[in-house]
Amino acid sequence: FRYIHMNGASMFFIVVYIHIFRGLYYGSFKSPRELLWILGVIILLLMMATAFMGYVLPWGQMSFWGATVITNLFSAFPFGEGIVHWLWGGFAVDNPTLNRFFALHYLFPFLIVGVSMLHLVALHQFGSNNPLGIERKGPEDSIPFHPYYTIKDTFGLSIFLLIYCGFIFFAPNFFGEPDNYIPANPLVTPPHIVPEWYFLPFYAILRSIPNKLLGVLAMFGAVGTLFLVPWLDTHPVRSSRFRPYHRWLFWLFVIDCFVLGWVGANPPEGMFILIGRGATLYYFAHFFLFLPALSRLEPIMALPLSISRPIMEEAPK
Repeated sequence: FRYIHMNGASMFFIVVYIHIFRGLYYGSFKSPRELLWILGVIILLLMMATAFMGYVLPWGQMSFWGATVITNLFSAFPFGEGIVHWLWGGFAVDNPTLNRFFALHYLFPFLIVGVSMLHLVALHQFGSNNPLGIERKGPEDSIPFHPYYTIKDTFGLSIFLLIYCGFIFFAPNFFGEPDNYIPANPLVTPPHIVPEWYFLPFYAILRSIPNKLLGVLAMFGAVGTLFLVPWLDTHPVRSSRFRPYHRWLFWLFVIDCFVLGWVGANPPEGMFILIGRGATLYYFAHFFLFLPALSRLEPIMALPLSISRPIMEEAPK
């Protein structure tokens, strides 16, 4: 059951990250679906908080020192020491911290369910986006939910469960850190503190900036930037299928995220510091420089007249 729970968190993040990248590729954040996108980013933040507090609960070396490092980040802000002591429930990471994190780790999923319901309500307000990025023109542009989507989703779920069960039964510790099986010891600092893999890109951004306050702001800003995407990418064409320059830029961004994850998994020394700084600079340049520039400069290609038109034209006569 512990392996199901632990690997379930990783599977959850894999699916959500794929969902986010797909939304960025097909322009699902664009008007009139800004609220849908914002609620999705809120779900991501709640997931991160839930996963972080859950990682502390096994009370291993990585759990203890990860909690110590991350909670100490709040000390970079004004009056941060008081916030840190409030999070700890004392003057160090100890039993009160564990009790608080256990309670919050149990309660936060209910918040995630609630915001997910709002996410679905916002989705049904304007309907789903599609790979062509154009709105539905009539009944010929849609198909019944059953049997088409039920079969598709059942097939997708079956493939997902096969992969999920493969990790549970044959590689249950693939996503974990071996040091976390060592009981927590506040007197012994691990040589290299590594968070779970889904936090590694943000951890790399934190470490790439030598100033503590700026590093913390950049780490939180890396997630906060996603809230602004609908107003940073204002190109009238949604889908990257009709935006060749944006398509190249998107794949460079995906590579940059993988590079940040690789840097975060390695010690902050030598070439990893330089690569991390370059990847961090590109991360923010992608959103604040390249997307606004492409919104103005990329040519507007002709779009299909309807969703069904390209399908009907390609169908055998």
